[in-house]
Amino acid sequence: MGNVEVPVRCTGIAVILLKKEAESYNVLLLKRNAKVLHDVWCYIGGAIEEGETAWQAALREIEEETGITDLSLYASNQFDRIYSPGQNYIYMAPVFVGFVSENQEVELNDEHSEYIWATFDEAVETVSLPGNDDVLRSIEKHFARRTPLPDLKIL
Repeated sequence: MGNVEVPVRCTGIAVILLKKEAESYNVLLLKRNAKVLHDVWCYIGGAIEEGETAWQAALREIEEETGITDLSLYASNQFDRIYSPGQNYIYMAPVFVGFVSENQEVELNDEHSEYIWATFDEAVETVSLPGNDDVLRSIEKHFARRTPLPDLKIL
């Protein structure tokens, strides 16, 4: 009898926005206002649309969910991973990192009810999905505590 493979689907992206506060960076967290994962604190996420690259979807989702268009964007080499028991597949999304200016305003759309700029420690304690904390710690190490590798810069 042969082995059965659990499919892996990559149809979306995730983005962690960072803003300099004094000598460290804060992370933007959003509180979901949707049926799925209602009232869950998370970072930016969304679907990749027809004709988009993953990084183009990241830029579009940042603008749609926060109104932010002025940022530097990096690939993080991290991935959100979620197993769907109901549909028996693994969802993977590349995580991008965006650096925004210190005076950047956030304008939420109706997908989220609240936002906070949190320290990394606060963000790790606040995010709701298992695995998000590991992604945040990696971003903290490679993007907030040191200069990101130039090869990861998208724009």
